Amino acid sequence: MNVLSSRGTAWPTRESLSRIGVPRTRAVLDGIVLAALATWALASSYASGAFSGLETVLPPVGLLLCAGAFIAFHETTLEHRLLPSLGMLLVLAGVGWGAYAEGAEVAAAVPWITAAILAMERLPLAYGLATGVLMVGSFAMMQQGGPLGSVITVAAILFGGYSLRLDGQARGAGFRLLAQERAAREAEAVSAALGERARIAREIHDVLAHSLSAQLVHLEAARIQIEREPEGPFRDRILERVVAARGMAREGLAETRQALSALRGEMVPVEDFLREPAVADGAATEVRGAPRLLTAEASQAVRRVAQEALTNARKHAPGATVRVLLAYETDHVMLEVRDSGTAEKTGELGASGSGYGLLGMRERAELLGGSLEAGPEGEGFVVRLRVPA
Repeated sequence: MNVLSSRGTAWPTRESLSRIGVPRTRAVLDGIVLAALATWALASSYASGAFSGLETVLPPVGLLLCAGAFIAFHETTLEHRLLPSLGMLLVLAGVGWGAYAEGAEVAAAVPWITAAILAMERLPLAYGLATGVLMVGSFAMMQQGGPLGSVITVAAILFGGYSLRLDGQARGAGFRLLAQERAAREAEAVSAALGERARIAREIHDVLAHSLSAQLVHLEAARIQIEREPEGPFRDRILERVVAARGMAREGLAETRQALSALRGEMVPVEDFLREPAVADGAATEVRGAPRLLTAEASQAVRRVAQEALTNARKHAPGATVRVLLAYETDHVMLEVRDSGTAEKTGELGASGSGYGLLGMRERAELLGGSLEAGPEGEGFVVRLRVPA
């Protein structure tokens, strides 16, 4: 009983109520039928001699009311709003009752029958059936065809509306199947991409990460051995080179691990990542907006640009105050790395334009549909990245 009740009060799906997917010939035919009915009702109103001298005003007004109610009914049923939908049907019925009271029977029949068919096609079945029976039943009882003719008329009109309902439901089911298939294909593509990323991550880990780890071990052993040698200029120069190479290998290993985490989708939040190199370089970090999870591509772009910009500031504006700003905007994330500059270096960096990795950063941003601005601003130099996120 509950199942039957729920089915009777359930709305048709939005796909079945919309006109998307209706063949063009069918849409044209529907328009021709509606235009023909409106023309017939209007012409019969004039021919009947009804409306007591107001035939030049009332029939066009009634036609406009019916057209407005028809359009509004389409919208309210799309939104599954029952009371406004029933109200629009009452407008159609009211126009029909007014026409019938003035003696224009054809002008009365058209809105009544149209309201009944629309109710059966677009309302929850229980409400559509009740409304259709009320509309068509009232019309049939006023005719002279007798009880049997009234029953046949009611049944034929309700069956026509129900047939349109079934047609819409079949079309809606087709759209749902297409949407499910599209979602399955997208999920399959995502799964395949994740699998490929995992494979690439394994390859990088097996080759590059192991190689860098081995280099660190050997460089550390070399450092220890060199420190045991007697002090001297040559020993100090070699030790400096080895320590620098060890630092570069350590940074390369850290960046490799970050790239592996990005490929596996296991990256730490961007704001947490930015604080580490910023603290190491003595830069101040600020985060604006509500942090949210970024795509792997956007996250990597922010990280790489931050690293490159901090490196540039360290190399070309030594001793300058550096500020890192990460702002979560509505559709984008913005990174700004600003240094206070030094009098002799800021102009040189700004004049170079494409140096110091700026070209690579700009290309990375443009590949993601974003932008990168880099140049002198005030007394310092600013790198500003904005990417969709």
